[in-house]
Amino acid sequence: MRHRMATKHFNRTSKHRTAMRRNMAAALIQHGSIRTTEAKAKHLRRFVEKLITVAKKGTLHARRQVVSRLQDRDMYTYDAKNNDYDIEEQTVVQKLFDVIAPRYADRPGGYTRIIHLAERRIGDAGKQVILQLIEDEPSRGGLGGDSRRSARAARRIEAAEGIEERTEAPAEEAPEAVEEAPAEAPAEEAPAEEAPAEEAPAEEAPAEEAPAEEAPAEEAPAEEAPAEEAPAEEEKDKE
Repeated sequence: MRHRMATKHFNRTSKHRTAMRRNMAAALIQHGSIRTTEAKAKHLRRFVEKLITVAKKGTLHARRQVVSRLQDRDMYTYDAKNNDYDIEEQTVVQKLFDVIAPRYADRPGGYTRIIHLAERRIGDAGKQVILQLIEDEPSRGGLGGDSRRSARAARRIEAAEGIEERTEAPAEEAPEAVEEAPAEAPAEEAPAEEAPAEEAPAEEAPAEEAPAEEAPAEEAPAEEAPAEEAPAEEEKDKE
């Protein structure tokens, strides 16, 4: 009976399953990400995150615990020029304690992520995913972590900032347009001031004709003067 045996068997024996888990964990520590099925990724995720939590202690006892569960081994890098593999300086356990554990010193769990792929595995069409170690990012406790909701909120904030920058740009150009408007206004009013200057002689012309009309009025008394002298000569003749 399977009492309290909450684990996947993957159609393998216990020794085969343990060896598979160790090999996948070592590959994840060495390369940072691996491609596998969803069921194996979820099974391996719990195993690797517990190893990282123990390695964060950095003690000799913690190192012995990790070695007993993971089994230390050398890491190799493929050299394309020589078509051969070169051995690296660090082993799997050394990289776990010296590089990966210090990276998550301030992070309380959640060291890996699973990225689902659209491609299916050839043969049985199994669902494939990518299991990778999270890069050195600050913990976002209280902000939803690295969830999709927080990612959408970050995109909304960036979009809002872009809209504000676009709206502020025309506001700065507006004063320049207002300042240029008065500069053009006097140029249009200049011909309006010259127009009355041309009409001024037309108004003075009637002023010069006015004396011409008064001249006959002054001559009229000059003609009446002889009329008054005539009676004076007639009186002398009568005497």
